[in-house]
Amino acid sequence: MSSKKLAEIAQMLDELVDDTSIPKNIRKALSDARDRLKSNDEDSVKLSAAVYLIESISDDINMPSHARTQIWSIMGVLEEAKQK
Repeated sequence: MSSKKLAEIAQMLDELVDDTSIPKNIRKALSDARDRLKSNDEDSVKLSAAVYLIESISDDINMPSHARTQIWSIMGVLEEAKQK
């Protein structure tokens, strides 16, 4: 996976982390996922860790609907990247 694509995904996560309408526990998980994507691990490890962290909060009932839509979009990009 290209570093450009990882940077785009990290930017999408940054936008959600900076959104104060999203509960703190969700922003923490998104921040952790972003940090994993920026780590020096292999791409497959980075992507799997990010997917795991985001999946853990994807069904949180306190998540605003706009954030849920963005998270689903990010998950789609991550899953697509994992398959390449």
